[in-house]
Formats: sequence, structure tokens, C-alpha cells
Amino acid sequence: MMIDPRTPVLVAVGEITNRSDAVVDPIDLAAEAARRAFADAVAPIADRIDTVASPGILLMHRDSPAHRIAEAVGLRPGRRISCPVGGNTPQYLVGQLGAEIMAGTCDAALIVGAEAGQSVRHARQAGRIPQADPVSGVDAVMGDDRPGLSPAENAAGLHFPHEVYPVFESAIAARAGHTLDEHRVWLGRLMAPFTAEAARHPGQAWFPVERTPGELSGVGPGNRLVNEPYTKLLNSILSVDMAAAFVLMAAEVATGLGVPRDRWVFSWATATCNDVYFPVQRPDLSRSAGIRAAGGAVLGASGMDVDDVRWFDFYSCFPAAVEVAIDAFGLDPFDQRGFTVTGGLPYHGGPGNNYVSHSIVEMARRCRVDPDGVGMISGLGWYITKHSLGLWSATPPPTRWTDIDMTAQQAAIDATALEVVDPGDATGSATIDGYTVMHDREDGPVSVPVFARTRNGRRVVARSDDRDVARAMSGGMFVGHTIDLKPADDHARFVTEFELT
Repeated sequence: MMIDPRTPVLVAVGEITNRSDAVVDPIDLAAEAARRAFADAVAPIADRIDTVASPGILLMHRDSPAHRIAEAVGLRPGRRISCPVGGNTPQYLVGQLGAEIMAGTCDAALIVGAEAGQSVRHARQAGRIPQADPVSGVDAVMGDDRPGLSPAENAAGLHFPHEVYPVFESAIAARAGHTLDEHRVWLGRLMAPFTAEAARHPGQAWFPVERTPGELSGVGPGNRLVNEPYTKLLNSILSVDMAAAFVLMAAEVATGLGVPRDRWVFSWATATCNDVYFPVQRPDLSRSAGIRAAGGAVLGASGMDVDDVRWFDFYSCFPAAVEVAIDAFGLDPFDQRGFTVTGGLPYHGGPGNNYVSHSIVEMARRCRVDPDGVGMISGLGWYITKHSLGLWSATPPPTRWTDIDMTAQQAAIDATALEVVDPGDATGSATIDGYTVMHDREDGPVSVPVFARTRNGRRVVARSDDRDVARAMSGGMFVGHTIDLKPADDHARFVTEFELT
């Protein structure tokens, strides 16, 4: 089969998981992952790297990481790029840089990132976070740098993923006819296969331990409730020391450098699409229009059906992210193919924006062993917000590679955004669309943030800090119930007029 000489091809992968108690710098981890990738190519590729791109480092933050990594490895690329927050970033960069490779404006790109969350924890215990030396230049920025939450969500006390994803989960549970307690048990069944996959990767996974559904969903001293319905073991783990790297280059460049064909893995097609950007404005908190659109686009561009995919790695920061992907593709939640090739962010470990680099590394390994297989990777940023999907195979793409233009689909999704009620105007009744019961580590249920819809169809974020209300709503199911809104200076409050049982 003839291959367009500018087709982007992955030729090298490398990763490292640092388990020592020593404090390490994320730049050093990233540099080591890059060196391992260069060795993996079995050809002298380092000098041809003209672009270094890095997902932003969250913990032990380093400014201009692409400059720092390039210098640590001894590279002199013409471009050095870093990206804002987004777990979709590595797959997004495949699309952006792949398009440049096809256009002839880039020949070879190193995509590399790292996190040193465990080292940050150790450094804090010792009383000193290592500081970085001044950097020689400033990275160019690529990607969407909008914040993940709106002022209305922040005003109601929602600031972090572990506070927002449970709200989505309640909407998913309601659609399934579950109480939060029942749904937590179901989530144990859904996520147990992820632990089994992590256990198959003892050298890479942070928690390579197979667990039963009951161990994941059961509440106890080692597995407290965080925000319902999630226990600690159903949350992503960021406190890891991990780095991963891969190299994309034009097929003709790989041929010229003598990279063996058994190293080549092709990106077949990529697409990026957002859901309605802020969660509060989404008409359906239990589904992802962005994943559905981007996933359908990459399958359609490749002449594929989801049944033709051999491996999946669905972004898995929290179970809700997995569930909306399963729903978007109409899959059985217990499909025997599984939904991760690494173990996912809770069990493989979630190194910030760079997790998907690890899933691409592992997907490439599978493709090399089974060249006829096709794998799908989904990357997700913020709050089921930014989605980048791609297909991978060691077999050349059946059609010309493309990063699909999603402008029309994005406009259609954006047009569904709901109007949001200002907290100062939050009065009257509203119907709960999603919520969580937040837990204090010692005191149990303490507060309840809700996303609710007013009678005129507008969305409001409200909160109750009444611990009696939080305890009464714990474990039950109150999506669809009516609340009364009360304006406040900082955020909308709600009171209940329904019987709490």
C-alpha cells in the first residue's frame, strides 16, 4: 500500500515511573522519558527533532517546560511549545502537529510531559519545594486557556474536579434509576477491570493491585467517602512521579533516518470537540455531546465502526468520564475489550495533563505486537469539557490522514447552552439536575451543591450548608426533586420543601 510521504507516524515511545523516596524534578523525569523514546526508535532520530511540545506541569510547576526539557536532553529544536490545562493535550497535540507534518511545516516532533506529585509531597514534608533555575526562553502556547469553571460555579464553592465530577455522576445515576448508594456499588463493578489492567503493568502503574468491586465501593477506614457517590479509590490520583514521551514524524523522514518499520505506528485520524464549555450551561449533565461528535468523526473518516476497534483507552479521571464515553459510543459497560490499556488515572496514576501520553505509549506497544489491530484513545480536559480522540494502528490508515474540522459540530453543541441565573437573582423554585453530598474527612456529610433548572428553563448553581440536609440527602437520589432558591451575597442557597428520607 502506498503511503503519503508526509503521513504522521509515531516512531518512538518512552516512559518512567519513579518510586524512590528521593525528591526528583519533573524536568529530569521528562528528559529521561525522552531519552528512552530516542532509544526505542532504534535509529538516530534526536537531531531531527524540530519541535518539542509539552503539556503544562501542574505540581512542582515549571515555566516553559519545553525549553527546559529540550536543554536537559541536548536538543535544539526550532520550536518549543507548552499547553494550558487539559488532559486531552497529548492527543490534541497529535492532531495539531500531525497537521503541520502533513503540511510540511514540521518534520519531527517530540511530545513529552511529566508530573512529580509524590516528590512535591515529600518536599513539603521536608519543608522545602525545590526551585528551578531561570529558563533561557519562553515557550509558545498552544491550546485553549479558558478556566474550567464559571464564576457562578466558583461562587457555590466548586473549584476542583473531585467536587464537580460527582455532580455529573448523580445525573448518570438518576438516568440509571439508582440511588447514590446503589450507584456506588455499580461503580465498583465498572472500575474493577481497570485495577486488573493496572496489575498487568507492575513497572508502570502506580497501584498495580487488582481489587474487587466491593473493595472499590465499600466505605471503610482505608476508603472513605470523598464526595458522593465517590470513595477515595474511585478518584484519580495525581500524587505520582511519572513521565512519558513519544515522537511523531513524517513517514519520509522516518524512512530516511532508517527507523525500522516494526517501530512505526500510524495515527489514522484525530478530532477535537468541546462540550458546552461550562458545566452549569450543559442541557444534559449525564452525557457528552463532544465525545459523541469527535468519536463519530474519527470513526467515519477512517471507514470504521466502533465494533472494529480492538482496544480502548477512555479518559478515566473519574468514573463519570468513562461512563459518558461508553454512552457516546453505545457500548456495553462490561464489554470484554475493556476501556483502558493502562489501568486508568485512579490505578495507573494520573500525572496531570500528561496521562494520555502514557496511554499513547502503551497503545503503540499493543499495535506493534498486533499490527492489524486498531485502538482508540480519548483525552479529556477540565470537567468533561475538552475532548481529543484518535485512532491508532501499526497498519497504515485506509484513507489520507486528517485532523478533522469540527467547526460545524462545535457550533451546534455551543448553541444548546443554557442561560445561567445570577446568584443574586436566585429566587423561586427549581428542579435538581445534579448534585453531590460533600463529606468532611472527620464529620461526614457537610454540604450539598446542586445544579438545578428554574421553571423558565434557566440553570442555577446553589448550595446548602445545612448539615441536617446533607445527612438526609446522603445515599439517596434527589435528582428531579424541587428546591426553593434563596439569594445570597456570594452564592445562591437552597432550602428543601420535599420530605427527606
